[in-house]
Amino acid sequence: MDKIISIEQFKGLLKDGMSIMVGGFMACGTAEPLMDAIVDSRVKDLTIICNDAGLSDMGVGKLINFLQVKKLIASHIGLNPTAQKQILLGELEVELVPQGTLAERIRSGGAGLGGVLTKTGLGTIVAEGKDVIKVDGEDFLLEKPLKADMTILRGSFVDSYGNVIYSGTTRNFNPVMATAGEIVVVWAESMDESLDKEKIMTPHVFVDYIVRN
Repeated sequence: MDKIISIEQFKGLLKDGMSIMVGGFMACGTAEPLMDAIVDSRVKDLTIICNDAGLSDMGVGKLINFLQVKKLIASHIGLNPTAQKQILLGELEVELVPQGTLAERIRSGGAGLGGVLTKTGLGTIVAEGKDVIKVDGEDFLLEKPLKADMTILRGSFVDSYGNVIYSGTTRNFNPVMATAGEIVVVWAESMDESLDKEKIMTPHVFVDYIVRN
């Protein structure tokens, strides 16, 4: 199977109302050309799962600018005033999730688990409406798994099979999100057919499509 697709073919995968996981940490490690393509596509009512709301002109912040995001599941939004304004106006629903819990919920989704037990959030508004499970006499919150219709990755080095290596801190949420999307698309900064197999961070089995730089 040829996994390499064009930007236009990528746009053809997008639909109104879909859920999309986006790798990155304050847009570091986010596939900016694919964010631009989503803006151009004008799809709307998206549920975005990302570490954060990006910046006003970077990452998922671009989608928020054009009111394409209906719900954001993230750990913080503090560096994006546009997102904050939309929340106050009732234009954007946000589910704030502690960062470690967010990563583990995604990991649980990718592994087919029923969720993760954590003490983080006990006794706070994070616990509202959630099950509390007692283990050896101690209380834990049950945080349910997260999956998405699509995951968007940014790979520093990618081969035509879809094996991915990330450089430095661009790795962040990308590898764990790769396991939890029904369709996984990687934007390749550089195509390299001679990747060191011992250094591959996301194996090709997780990747459905590649968009080249």
